[in-house]
Amino acid sequence: MKFKHTKERIIKDLSELKKIQQSDADLSHCTLQGLHLDSFIADWSQWTLHNTTLLGCTLSLELELEARRRGVYIYRAPAGLPYRPFRTGLYSWRELLEGYNDQEDNSRDLQIYQYFSQHRYNPPINEALWQRIHDHSIDDALRALLEFDDNGMTALKSVGFMGGHSVRRDMPYFSLSAKTAKLLTEADYFIVSGGGPGIMEAANLGAYMAGYSDEELEEALSILAQAPHYTSPGYHEKALMVLDRFPTGADSLAVPTWFYGHEPSNLFASYIAKYFSNSLREDTLLAISLYGIVFAPGSAGTTQEIFMDATQNHYGTFNYYSPMIFLGSYRYQIETLIYPLLKQLAHGREYASLIHLTDSPQEVLDILKQCPPVPVG
Repeated sequence: MKFKHTKERIIKDLSELKKIQQSDADLSHCTLQGLHLDSFIADWSQWTLHNTTLLGCTLSLELELEARRRGVYIYRAPAGLPYRPFRTGLYSWRELLEGYNDQEDNSRDLQIYQYFSQHRYNPPINEALWQRIHDHSIDDALRALLEFDDNGMTALKSVGFMGGHSVRRDMPYFSLSAKTAKLLTEADYFIVSGGGPGIMEAANLGAYMAGYSDEELEEALSILAQAPHYTSPGYHEKALMVLDRFPTGADSLAVPTWFYGHEPSNLFASYIAKYFSNSLREDTLLAISLYGIVFAPGSAGTTQEIFMDATQNHYGTFNYYSPMIFLGSYRYQIETLIYPLLKQLAHGREYASLIHLTDSPQEVLDILKQCPPVPVG
């Protein structure tokens, strides 16, 4: 009983706080995050406060002193940070691109990257802590979006796409990945990518274009091909042209990192879970793709992700075995031998039957339907 856990409530919306105020005004074991309290609470006398925490909330000095006297834990970030450690939701591309124009990139995304780069390899202890708190806030927002249950399964049927960041928009595997992601989204799968250019952008583009015709997807691809590489002039402008031409798209998720800040976040994901820590980002990206991962051709980074995912499957790390689908027979069976190597590694294991090789978007969908996640044990 000494270490009995009491379930805490996390309150991120003033409307929820108002409901509590109208009922019992009890904030015991509650964490309030990112709220503007100075315009809502006049005094604390009407509230029950026990094991109550305020994360990144704004309130007057008088309210803060009274809260501290009553034992409330208060944490606030220092002024001057270009990011909000205690943010309550994921990013959107509009938030990250704020300040950008085609003459000068003064986006929030770039500002955060430049700030991060000052101490990328050896941050001062306080900066390291704020970055960790930020990444935990992203973790928390991801859990809310995907709706994890107590066994670790998500309400959304997340399928990850991995592949080369340098794959150009006018290359065959960009088109193939987009067509595959479109097909999967139309079948009620939720596409997740690493959030950058190349195959990652193709996956989010395909998801966005779900519900549009195949001809309309080809039109979008032809617009993007006019600025084929993320270093090409007009790279963002062509993406904005596609969004303007097709203004309503399906949802998907991107999980990028500022560690690779020279790679712009793509504009086709509805939700962006951007991390400072690339190791956390990589592990999370694979862990949340419980309904499977599609591996398009890539280089060293994609190869690393393949074996990270295989390790998670090998040991059942996240309570489920998930499909691994290689989209590119020549790349994975002839050029690199990764597919036969992985089949050999998985021999006799639960996930051996979940490893597949194909060049067909329709076969990817068929495999996912036939091979749902398998609970460990």
